[in-house]
Amino acid sequence: MNEPSKRQNSGERHEAIDVSDFVYAATGARVRRLTMPDGSHWFPAVDVCKQLGYTTPRKALIDHVPEGHRDNLETVTGGHCLSIPAGRRWRRDLQLIDLQGLILLVNACTKPACAPFKQWVAEVIEAVQREGSYSLDEAEVQPSGPGTPIAYAMPDQVAEAIVRLEAHNLQLDEELAEGQRASIALQREMLATQQTTLATQQATLAVQQAMVRAMERIADRFDTLVLHGRVPSGHLTPTPTTESVLADWRQRLSVTEDVWTVARVIAPVLVEKGELREPLESIAARTGLSVRRVNECLRLLRKHACIRSRGGAEDGAAPVYVLHLS
Repeated sequence: MNEPSKRQNSGERHEAIDVSDFVYAATGARVRRLTMPDGSHWFPAVDVCKQLGYTTPRKALIDHVPEGHRDNLETVTGGHCLSIPAGRRWRRDLQLIDLQGLILLVNACTKPACAPFKQWVAEVIEAVQREGSYSLDEAEVQPSGPGTPIAYAMPDQVAEAIVRLEAHNLQLDEELAEGQRASIALQREMLATQQTTLATQQATLAVQQAMVRAMERIADRFDTLVLHGRVPSGHLTPTPTTESVLADWRQRLSVTEDVWTVARVIAPVLVEKGELREPLESIAARTGLSVRRVNECLRLLRKHACIRSRGGAEDGAAPVYVLHLS
């Protein structure tokens, strides 16, 4: 029996079971199929072996499928003067098996899902042994129209296998969809949490920046009050004078002649105006030192906490210095 899904009727051959349903009941998947002009069906061995759980298709073919029921794609199509199907998956050396080869692989498979199909195949063999033939019952509803083939009822085992596989696939699809919905909900929740965290961080940063600006304004205002003698009575910080400032600087660092020259020029300005906004070139001209040496002296005074920088003037022409009051 080459194909148990076929029988003779009125001199014509009719397919009793749709080959796609037949293969689906056997493997649990709609594997690729090539149908030749003579009605024979061929299937990529790698597709069938994958669905049946064979890890090494080549070994599975050698162990379970005789050479007469397997061949490569180029030989099968060439024998019918057909071209190889387009696409990278259809290679010339792709191994194919016919319908009998597929049944042999199913019968050798140990997956529980193959059990109903294998049971039906066994019943077919028993019927042929007992009665000398096997035929399917005609379906209760026949297609209408002249020349249409007779429809046959699908064997219970095959129908049950298809129903069970379809139900299993529907369950898997539902589980996959539920997992995807849960994943999307989790991603949305994570995104909302990230947005909330970002907003909180931005608000915290804005508060910190406002506090820094407020403290800078307070410090500047306090320095101005001290320099102009307007600190409230009883405050521990005395009003600085040029002499007290220079005396304090002498204690803070070992004053060289150049540094002392620069100090005597800038100290009165810092005490009287509260800040120094004078280009280095102007200080250099007043002290007779080079611009570079003036800059080094100012850097030394900053290093020893005599003065501190407060940025630059609005026009960018000169740095701004104020007294560093302890």
